Amino acid sequence: MSALDWGPAHRLQVAEIADRYFRRQQTKVTIAAETGLSRFRVARLLEAAQERGIVRVAIDPGADLDAARSARLGAAYGLRRALVTAEGPARTAPDRVAALGADLLCETVRPGDVLGLAWSRTVNDVVGHLHRLARCTVVQLCGAYSLPWRRDGSATAVFRAAALCGGEAYPIYAPLVLPDPETARTLREQPGVADAYARFGELGTAVVGIGAWRDGGSTVHNVLSTQERRRLGGRGACGEIVGLLVDPDGRVLDTGLSRHLVAIGEAQLRAAGEVVALVRDPERAAATDAVLRSGLVHTLVCDAATADALLGHAGEPLAPR
Repeated sequence: MSALDWGPAHRLQVAEIADRYFRRQQTKVTIAAETGLSRFRVARLLEAAQERGIVRVAIDPGADLDAARSARLGAAYGLRRALVTAEGPARTAPDRVAALGADLLCETVRPGDVLGLAWSRTVNDVVGHLHRLARCTVVQLCGAYSLPWRRDGSATAVFRAAALCGGEAYPIYAPLVLPDPETARTLREQPGVADAYARFGELGTAVVGIGAWRDGGSTVHNVLSTQERRRLGGRGACGEIVGLLVDPDGRVLDTGLSRHLVAIGEAQLRAAGEVVALVRDPERAAATDAVLRSGLVHTLVCDAATADALLGHAGEPLAPR
């Protein structure tokens, strides 16, 4: 059509046809019958309406999500889903990640599921943001690194979630790392801890944080001696997830540390229906990259700055899982 064909009368006609189709959900056949145009002509005018900008398509998943970053990050790591929070003040990023993680659990946890919660400040914050949850069993996935001035222990988070949904709670009252394998084995066999362990094989959803192998970056790193930290670092430890150490290529390291832990094992974590990891620190990008390469995580929830840092590490896209 020439420019003359797109005068005000024609534009108004096209807008009316577009309104019928896109807003009023009329079929092309109905529009053609009521306007006296052919179905082919209606289809052509609808195409032209988009080409000329009379119809504009806007896709908005919500103010809390960055759709473009989420899609790029999910594709880069072959994840089932990546949820990246919309950009905002850096100081609010941790809270926005926790809130988004809570909304995800409200949506995805089903009645009768077993929900596993790892010890992590981020995971505890997610529980604090929960406003509803399907009735499920809530189990602690690992012992805790407890500090006397902290009140947000992992057992507290387990009980909060269970109270919210009316389900059973299985906390673990034990440290994460024990000084020797015999003590760790004895604790695992204690009735309360053993009850939690018995639920590891039934996990529908596991919620975890990701640690970086450096001072202040990992619960496990924090409680080991300087000599042991250096030894494990020398073995290639880069990222950590519920006590499992991962090297930069995504290999889960067999270091003997697992015999000292009160925590879910690698095979049980891999068998979970969904593993949701939460990260809200771009300085953990290298560690997160390593853990994502391991295939242990299905869903990642993070802030925009962390997503950008991760995309810088991603390189070639990984196979979907």
